[in-house]
Parts: sequence; structure tokens; C-alpha cells
Amino acid sequence: MRLLWGAALLTLPVTSFRWFPFVGEGTFVRPLALYPLAALLPLLLILAWRGRIKLNWTGAWVPLGALILFMVAVTSFGLVIDPIPLRGQFYAGRAIRAMATLAIGLSFFISAMWMNRNEDDLRFSVRWLFAGLCLDLAWSGLQAVTFYTGLLKKEMVTHWQLAFSMRELVRTNRISGLAYEPAWLAGQLATTFIPFLFAAVLTNFRISRLKWLEPVLLACSLLVVLATYSRGGLLVTMAAAGLTFLFLGRGVLRSVWTWFAGGFRGRILDAAIRIGMILVVVGVIAGAFLFLSQKNFFRRLWEIDAASLSEYLVDINAGARGAYSAGALAAFEEHPWTGVGLGGSGFYIYQNLPDWSLTTVPEIAKQLNPENRLYPNPKNIYVRMLAETGLIGFFLYLAFQFYILGETLSLLRWPVPWARFAAAAGVFAWLAVTFYNFTQDSLTTPNIWLISGIMVGVSYNSSNKEIK
Repeated sequence: MRLLWGAALLTLPVTSFRWFPFVGEGTFVRPLALYPLAALLPLLLILAWRGRIKLNWTGAWVPLGALILFMVAVTSFGLVIDPIPLRGQFYAGRAIRAMATLAIGLSFFISAMWMNRNEDDLRFSVRWLFAGLCLDLAWSGLQAVTFYTGLLKKEMVTHWQLAFSMRELVRTNRISGLAYEPAWLAGQLATTFIPFLFAAVLTNFRISRLKWLEPVLLACSLLVVLATYSRGGLLVTMAAAGLTFLFLGRGVLRSVWTWFAGGFRGRILDAAIRIGMILVVVGVIAGAFLFLSQKNFFRRLWEIDAASLSEYLVDINAGARGAYSAGALAAFEEHPWTGVGLGGSGFYIYQNLPDWSLTTVPEIAKQLNPENRLYPNPKNIYVRMLAETGLIGFFLYLAFQFYILGETLSLLRWPVPWARFAAAAGVFAWLAVTFYNFTQDSLTTPNIWLISGIMVGVSYNSSNKEIK
């Protein structure tokens, strides 16, 4: 079981694996980790049925089960509505596809919950996560060498990447790592890997004997986030790190402030060291700002002259996302309590796009081309929940998310270092996923399920006083 679980965590960074059966070319979310999970879950169930192991049936199954049952019910209701087919797509097909993506996402949550029971399991999971992160960072470094040094030909590295990925190297020289695109890599780092690295530094808890490992991996991960030039990924990382430090790092902040202020009362050398540290921090922030300013689409965040919110969204290249979300909300307005069924929001988007998007957003013009066969989506999981499951499903989803937060915070009651480490990582990941979901709408993405499952699994045993 551990071999399969470790393989899933090791391959987690590969989000768009090329060799997937029974899926079309338009399906980009193809986690390689699903292969070992497909063998792990049946094995867990067989061993549990034979009485060899005991599975965790936590309280998380109550809100999660209610959410799943309601999703099935409203999807059946969507079959009754049966919207007009769009570009050869029928609601029944989209509903089956949506339920399949939900099942894939749930497989990550359930596996993480059942494979993490105590400190030993947590250490095992984090070690293999770090191993996968090292592979991701190594491939990102290879891409950086290709883009910025000329030592490797881009065509050659593109062939290497196409051997396992659906996507070639990004033409704008943005780092995408083993993920499909730079934004996916930044989101993955912010929601899955950086939480444990940040928690290790914050709580001074180490997974291995190498005390330098977590700080070095954290610094490398932050550099890669910068190299993706992903605005959403960078903002999610900064917001989650700041809030986690504010909520759980007050003791560290007081200690650092006491040490820092005390240096100005002693020797001149101590004061000089602290002034030098201030200059280094300012230099790092200024360097990051100048690095990001090299890309025009990043400078547009502050170099704009917009008279309205819609104009600002268009200027920063977010107009298409805003238009898709606005179009999907029309489905919510028609069926506010139940929504239109899982997978059905795309049938309502094109006909309800806001007027401003029809003339000012080039992507919308391409999508409305009769020859285009792409099926639209809301680009925002909260909008999707409202459009496809209505207010009832939306609040059930929020109840599930806040239950996870409660389980994570319950670890703070236990006076053991690893529990505080897990709680800090869980809070960081929960905040990051909360912000990240404003920019994506896929239920397949492992990022939004994995750390939540780990937290629920270890919290279940802590609530049953099994922490040693």
C-alpha cells in the first residue's frame, strides 16, 4: 500500500500525462498519480473487507456525503431540464464527464485520508511529496536553462516534454515544470508543496535529519513561482503565507522582534548586521518586482487607465474569465436553489455573455467562431457550484470546506511538534485552495483534495487520542 501511495505522491507534479485511455484531446487535466491510486483504492477496500486493516470513517463523510448525494440529485434534475446541445455536446455526456471528474478528485481525498493516520504516516507522505517536488524543480531548472542560456535547444527539450505531457514548452519562456502550464505549476506549488515547506520553517519541525532541506526547497519553490510569472499563483502564495504567519506565527514574530530590537542596544556590529538584513530584504523584494516587471501582462496590473471594473479586467487580460463567470451566473439566476446540474453551466455561458466582452475581448471573439468546438466553463469553482448545484449545493460545499478547517485547527490542541507542523501546513493549504478556487473550476485537480485528506486522516486519530 505504501509503495502505491508513495508512487502517487512522487508523480503528483505531472498533471497532463499524455498516455491516458478513453479521453479526448481536449481533456487537459490528466494526473499521472491516478494510475497508482487506481490500484491503491481497491487494495485498501479488499484488505478492509478481509479485516486486515481498519479504514477511517471520520465525520468528514457527513458533509461530503451530503454534497455528493445532492450533486447526483441535481445532475438527474439537469437531465430533466436537458438544455439545447452546444457544438455537438449533449447534457448527458457532460454530466457523465463531470461525475467522472468528481470521482477522480474524491479518489485523491479518500486515499490521503486513509493513508495518513499518525506521525509516521505523515512523515512518509511529506517525504514522498518532497521527492516529487525535487523532480519538478529539476525539470523547471532544465526549462530555465533552455530559455535563458541557449545551452539546450528548445526543439529538443520540447520533444522530451511531449514524451509525457500534453503541452510543449511555453513559447513566452515561462516556466511550467511538469504541469500543463505555468499557472498550474504555480497553483500546485502554492496549494500542495509550499504549505509543508513554510510550516517546517515556521514551526522548526523537520522531516529528515537535513536541517537545511526545507529552507532550501522553500527558496527554490518561491523562485519557480516567480519564474512562472503567474499573477494568480504569486498572489495566492503571498496571501496564504501572510495570513498563516499572522494566525499561527505570532510567537515567532515576537521572538524575532525581541532579537531584532535588542541588537540596537548593544554593539555597533550587531546593529550593522540588522541594518544589513533590512537592506537584503528590501533588495530581494525590489529584485522580484523588477523581475516580474519584465513581462508586459504583469505590468498591466498597475500600468492601466481604466474607467470601470470591466475595462480593468480587459486591460489585465482577465476579461475572458470575468465574462465566462458572468455568463455562468445566468444559469444560477434561472435555477437559484438547485442549479442546472453538474457539468451543465457551459450550455448557458455563450448566450449570456456580457455586452462589453463581445467587442473588447479577442478570446471571446475566437470562442464565438462557429468553427470553434470548445465547450466553455466558468473558470471559478464558486461560480460553478452556484450555477450547477444552486444555493443548497454551494452551502454544502462551504460546510465541507469549513469542516476540513475545523479538523485542521483541532490539531493545535495537541502539545506535540508534529501536530503543530501539520496544523500550520493545513491552514496554509486551506487558505491557498480557498483563493486558488477563484481562478479554476475543475473538480479533478488533486491540489484541492490532497492536503485536505491528509489533515482529516491525522486529525481523526488525534481526536481518538492515538497520538503517541
